[in-house]
Amino acid sequence: MEGILPLWKEKGMTSHDCVYKLRKILKTKKVGHSGTLDPNVEGVLPVCIGKATKLIEYLMESGKIYEGEITLGFSTTTEDSDGDIIEQKEVPNLLKESEIDKVMEGFVGEIIQTPPMYSAVKVNGKRLYQYARAGEQVERPTRKAAIYEYKRTSSLRYNDLDKTLSWDFEVSCGKGTYVRTLAVDTGKKLGYPAHMSNLIRTSSGGFSSEQCLSLDQLKNMDFEQLNTVLYPLEWGVRDFPQVNLTDELWIKVKDGSVMEKSVVPDGTNFPCAFFYKNQVVSIYADHPSKSGKIKPLKMIRNSLNEE
Repeated sequence: MEGILPLWKEKGMTSHDCVYKLRKILKTKKVGHSGTLDPNVEGVLPVCIGKATKLIEYLMESGKIYEGEITLGFSTTTEDSDGDIIEQKEVPNLLKESEIDKVMEGFVGEIIQTPPMYSAVKVNGKRLYQYARAGEQVERPTRKAAIYEYKRTSSLRYNDLDKTLSWDFEVSCGKGTYVRTLAVDTGKKLGYPAHMSNLIRTSSGGFSSEQCLSLDQLKNMDFEQLNTVLYPLEWGVRDFPQVNLTDELWIKVKDGSVMEKSVVPDGTNFPCAFFYKNQVVSIYADHPSKSGKIKPLKMIRNSLNEE
């Protein structure tokens, strides 16, 4: 069994929990996910099976879309609703939607983020969440994140009892963006402690929520049905330039040969995906030290699946 499965991860489960359960359902060990979702977040989680696991890094590079809620008035240790409150400040019912929209628009583009303490980023060989759980502080490395769109999608909701202010948002972003931190930083720009009070991932790896299946749905499928819901490996390289190989070139490519760039059509951009008989077999890139030559960046198949 091989292919890409758009899974709908439910709240309360880790991404690893999903992989563990899928190994049992699919009766195969070669299963990997293409981007961690926090336990309290539900949404699209593309999962790779068999040879498709070779494409995980490319699915992870794709853009993602989230829908969520930001609440001003208090911040938490985890930057979401699961953590302990660390700062509170009453929000007067005076903020204007236009003011919030302007602040959110200011995050569009390349931004610098500091990963939350409760995250899987490694510092000195340990995950940040391990330091956090031990009550230890450590200097966190900053990282760049790409925000393509960030907008308010609801009217403002004021809680008279708690003196908090909430609204829904949608964000389209690149790999490695911490949406929790984006919510916190939005609050800081507005002058209030904030946290991400809800989050759903609606798109990842080119898949939308409409294409996803839940673990419960998959559990009720037989082997033939499971095979029909998998997307082919070719889905994972659809954004790469593609070159169709001749029989002669296929013999060289399946052996992982270094070749002259001139063997592919003029103007081909690299890295590119090599196809043979409509199946992706390899990704080739410029040779790092030999001008005019190309070498395999990723070998995907050295034999074809039977029709």
